Amino acid sequence: MKRFFVNFRPVFGLLLALSAGGPALGQAVEGGAKAAAAEGFGSLFDGKTLAGWSNPYSFGQAVVVDGEIRLTAEKKFFLCTEKSYANFVFEGEVHLPEGQANSGFMFRCRVKPGNVSGYQAEVDGDVGRMWSGGLYDEGLRGWFISPIKGDAASEAAFAKRAAGAFQRNAWNTYRITCQGSKIKIEVNGVVTTEVEDARDAAGPLAIQHHGEKGATYRFRNLRIRELK
Repeated sequence: MKRFFVNFRPVFGLLLALSAGGPALGQAVEGGAKAAAAEGFGSLFDGKTLAGWSNPYSFGQAVVVDGEIRLTAEKKFFLCTEKSYANFVFEGEVHLPEGQANSGFMFRCRVKPGNVSGYQAEVDGDVGRMWSGGLYDEGLRGWFISPIKGDAASEAAFAKRAAGAFQRNAWNTYRITCQGSKIKIEVNGVVTTEVEDARDAAGPLAIQHHGEKGATYRFRNLRIRELK
């Protein structure tokens, strides 16, 4: 049996409505969707299926459970959007598994069969390092700018601006804004990266499983607003 369910994201107004015998749950969720649409965002994930997403690898599992995309694998892989995006504001939520874990939101990335590379908004499960919200160049330049790995001043500056933004055992909201060469990454409302780099102007988005056997990576509320 396929495990496709809708996840109803709890909001304060919904709790008040339910306690007061207000509108039905479906009506409240519909109102939330309309509010997102009014902000100009379109959904990248319908909460029920993987329509619009594909796996360029011969391994890795992606399923929809309770309105979440859940990834499992024994090797690192990425689930990618079938559409490319250039200038946009992307928002998404991620929840890391316990133990050793690392993930990321790829954007303007390069996709080939069995390989995904390019820009990645880091989701770092290492509580000692905590580089979540950094800009990693997957398979290419690595930690080249925010922070520059091995550069003490750059690493310290990143740690200062990103301190406390990422919550290790909770849902975390990422916002990525790309406009021309300008790239900004926010984690739970904190600006962790704001740089300029003109190498890749467009490409798909992707979500990552880092390859830990038995670990499940969870993603939800993936949406995008394209910019001119």
